[in-house]
Amino acid sequence: MYIIKNMEKNPVLVEFGRNLRAERNRAGLSQERLAEKTGIGFGQHIGKIERGEVNTSLLAIAAIMKALDVSFDCLYRG
Repeated sequence: MYIIKNMEKNPVLVEFGRNLRAERNRAGLSQERLAEKTGIGFGQHIGKIERGEVNTSLLAIAAIMKALDVSFDCLYRG
């Protein structure tokens, strides 16, 4: 996990986070519940991903896709 330190967030991370939040809400999951389902850790980490503040790992992304039953295209449409 890499924390974004400068004030400008990477547009890829922002889009991914925005789409993640939308899919999580569609699934009716809280950040904490998604964290539990994925084994990622604290719900606050999910919040950081959703706000585009961290560049999360591929393993975490795969766990999120499985927990939400979505493809990568749903999370990033680049």
